[in-house]
Amino acid sequence: MRNNSDLQTARLQVEAAQASLMASRLAFLPSLAISPEGTVSSYDHSKATQTYQLPLVSSWELDISGRLLNASRGSYTSLLQSEAYRRMVQSSLITNIANLYYTLLMLDQQVSITQSTLLLWWENIRVLEAMKEAGMTNEAAIVQSRANTHQVEASLFTLQQQVRETENTLAVLIGHPPQQIERNKLEAQYLPEYLRAGVPVQLLANRPDIQYAEMQLATAFYNTNQARTAFYPQLTISGNAGWTNAAGTAVLNPGKLILSAVANLTQPIFNRGNNLANLRIAEVQQQEAQINFQQSLLQAGKEVSDALYQYEAADSRMLEDRSQIDNLEKAVQYTQALFRAGSSTYLEILTAQQSLLNAQLTEVNDLFDRMQAIINLYTALGGGSNDYNGPYWGGLQPAIDNYFSNPGDVCLIEGDL
Repeated sequence: MRNNSDLQTARLQVEAAQASLMASRLAFLPSLAISPEGTVSSYDHSKATQTYQLPLVSSWELDISGRLLNASRGSYTSLLQSEAYRRMVQSSLITNIANLYYTLLMLDQQVSITQSTLLLWWENIRVLEAMKEAGMTNEAAIVQSRANTHQVEASLFTLQQQVRETENTLAVLIGHPPQQIERNKLEAQYLPEYLRAGVPVQLLANRPDIQYAEMQLATAFYNTNQARTAFYPQLTISGNAGWTNAAGTAVLNPGKLILSAVANLTQPIFNRGNNLANLRIAEVQQQEAQINFQQSLLQAGKEVSDALYQYEAADSRMLEDRSQIDNLEKAVQYTQALFRAGSSTYLEILTAQQSLLNAQLTEVNDLFDRMQAIINLYTALGGGSNDYNGPYWGGLQPAIDNYFSNPGDVCLIEGDL
């Protein structure tokens, strides 16, 4: 994860937001600058007069309208928004890594099934050739068997290509050059076997995309408040302190200490129309952010519901797949026995074997689909997005683990969600 370019970019955006927050907080403090100035002048070839000033200039805006306060709060919510975006990228990255990894395991299993089937079919061809020499079959059966075997062998090359492409995609995703990925087997994976029919709605609040939309709404709220402050006067106090040898028209040597203070009150008059337009824009953007926030909540509920139904459907399909495979294995044995007894054609054997291969590959697909449903549910609940030691957000992992391990807890039913 440290090597992923998208996550690195998101982390840099958080650092930029932190710097922006620091700048907005420093705006409450007076500004201080030194502004030395020197002048040399001569009139009608007279002796040159040298004057200088060494002042310290300070300026301080009194936040009587809340402009600086709203700007600071908006910067803080922008920081939280950047942090939520980083967590969105991280959660998406973990989901993609998991899906690609399990895709590799699925493809490995399909390659293994296809290779085993090929060995069996080539052996069947040798048996058919022996049976032909004994006058028990004909060349048509052998040719048909070879054609089907070559078709399966071509599909094996396609699967091997998909394996290599998936490996390369996963390698690039984790910031490595294309290479082989070390991995386990599909049947060695352990994932939760029981999922509840609903989820506590509090878990949805931990999703980084919802937090992102929430902070986007908060930022728009403070931007609206800041636009309103443009209608109120701004009070600024400035002062100078330093040394100068020019006091009025007299040039003194050495210089003397000079002090001055000025209070400036600015009230907008002729730009009211512009301020009204800016306020209207901010209010519209706030309404848009509110709609996006509401939509993100609905989308979160949809993703949780989809993942739960995906798991349930895949689990049900796997039961049917196992029953289908058991029956097809018997069908292959029966048709082979009938063929040896002369009561069946070899085309029936090929059909049964092809159906068995397809059913075995389908079972692997459904097993992967069930794993993917668990990954999708984990992501839909905000899993994979917490650093455990993050500076702004609380721990999410215990709540996720509790959901998967304690099915007796009270949760919302699907309709309520």
